[in-house]
Parts: sequence; C-alpha cells; structure tokens
Amino acid sequence: MDSTLEAEMIVFKGSPIHGTGGFAKTAIRKGARIIEYLGERISKGESLRRCEQNNAYIFTLDDEQDLDGDVAWNPARFINHSCAPNCDAEKDDDRIWIIATRDIQAGEEITFNYGYDLESYKDYPCCCGSSNCVGYMVGEEYFEHVLSRRAAQ
Repeated sequence: MDSTLEAEMIVFKGSPIHGTGGFAKTAIRKGARIIEYLGERISKGESLRRCEQNNAYIFTLDDEQDLDGDVAWNPARFINHSCAPNCDAEKDDDRIWIIATRDIQAGEEITFNYGYDLESYKDYPCCCGSSNCVGYMVGEEYFEHVLSRRAAQ
C-alpha cells in the first residue's frame, strides 16, 4: 500500500521487510542526511511508562529527555530495521537524523539497525532478509551472542 508521506529524498510505501518502509527516490550519497526523526520530547519517567506499553519509537536525547517518534507527523518512524543497514540514526545536538552510511541507489529501501539490547530481544524478530540477518532486531554488538544462542539450540 503506497503512502502519501514523502520527504525530499524518500518515499514511503509497502515494504518487503515489514509494513510500510522508506525508499530512496533518487540516488543518495554516503553521509547525506536523509530525514529527521521527529517526535514528542518526554521525560525519562514518561519514556519508561511508554516503553512498558510497548512503544518502540523512542530515542534517547540526553540524561533528562527522550524523543517519542510515535506521532503522525514523523514519517521516519516507518523506516525499517536491518541487520545490514544502509543508514544510521545519529544525534546532532537535540535532533535525530537518519544518515546514509554508504551510497544508496534509487528505489533501495532505507534501513537502520534499531540497536535493541538483549533484555527481551526474542520479542523483536527480524525479517530484514539480509544475508547476515541474525533473526532479531539487536544492536550489532550483540550479533555474536544471538548467533551463538541460535547455534546452541
């Protein structure tokens, strides 16, 4: 299902990874800021409350505030996770940007690693389809741990 949400370099439409995804409208160069991840600024206490309600759209801003991207005016919330991403989410002062980590071809799906920890990783299966998919949406630093657990099963 195509969405009418668009940014200058990205269009949102149905994704083979999951639901709606963001796709490059044109070729994007490594290092380009693709889209800002927008949201509501909330306290750490409110962030914890929302996380306990399974809100997966929250980014840490600083020691006092987080950013809840689960708002209608944040199309970047539709960017999917990948174990072999072409972007990173980077904090610049008090803003979060999706930045290309390599050149991206027109039509390619925009992805980043959500970087979840090991606390409840089995609740977040990954369907990215990359050749090095670990099966769960965990940060790259946890890949070996998850793969060793899968091999032991």
